[in-house]
Amino acid sequence: MGSLAFRVALAPPLVGRSSRHARISGARYRLSRCCFSSQSAMASAALEIELIPCLKDNYAYLLRDASSGAIGVVDPSTAQPVIEALERRGLKLTHIINTHHHWDHTGGNADLKKRYGAQIVAPPGDGIPGIDVPLKDGDTWMLGEHAMKVIGTPGHTRGHVSYYFADSRAVFTGDTLFSIGCGRLFEGSAQQMWSSLSKLAALPDETRVFCGHEYTLSNAKFAMTIEPNNPALNSHFEKVKQLRDSGLATIPSSVGEEKKFNPFLRPASREIRRSLNLSDDASDSDVFTAVRKAKDRA
Repeated sequence: MGSLAFRVALAPPLVGRSSRHARISGARYRLSRCCFSSQSAMASAALEIELIPCLKDNYAYLLRDASSGAIGVVDPSTAQPVIEALERRGLKLTHIINTHHHWDHTGGNADLKKRYGAQIVAPPGDGIPGIDVPLKDGDTWMLGEHAMKVIGTPGHTRGHVSYYFADSRAVFTGDTLFSIGCGRLFEGSAQQMWSSLSKLAALPDETRVFCGHEYTLSNAKFAMTIEPNNPALNSHFEKVKQLRDSGLATIPSSVGEEKKFNPFLRPASREIRRSLNLSDDASDSDVFTAVRKAKDRA
């Protein structure tokens, strides 16, 4: 069997748009896995991913395995936007998947479970009520035919996890890794968060990052203050401004992109170290901690 090729294609109602980014009013991403041999190509069933805006700047994600009919939603802040997305497509929710316990990621759980009888899939050590399927770091769980690996990513909360679909090259990072940013340290330590981010940075570069919030523009503005001469950051900053000015989402990014311009993943940058008055022999964890403190003050 040959190499795997992945594509992100916009599904209706955005057919005809050249951008891979969704309007905030709601758009569906389809991540397809295509397996190529030397003589023919065979496509597996796609894991469909629909971005659902919630509250002011939250994102939930509707996941559909077309082969089995399994339907999951990641981090539903509120129930109504999810219900509307399901009804628009004639779908019934089977699973509610949470990365951590904060209300803006679990607020829709109870209503969705009551309405659809969906099972709650979540880490047991993070205070999420009503869990039906407890998952911990290193576990693998199947959403239909798609394997979901659990990656323990504490820092923002003590029990925070991220979910990685290797076959679809997608990771759902909640409030651990944002585009050009990372979550605040509400419960965990800087060392825990750095370890968590290092795990996510080790995923394949083409892995798409689906995070919990639309913070990209403000994150980019901060990053420019400590690494203004990073050409990748400068270029992406302009793209982000254009997307937000047009009312478009900046999500997903990719692991490879984040390593080029996310200051929380760039402790080796001499410019960042100089901006924060850190020596060349400061540890990566120390640099991360200084970046986090600078962002907290910004």
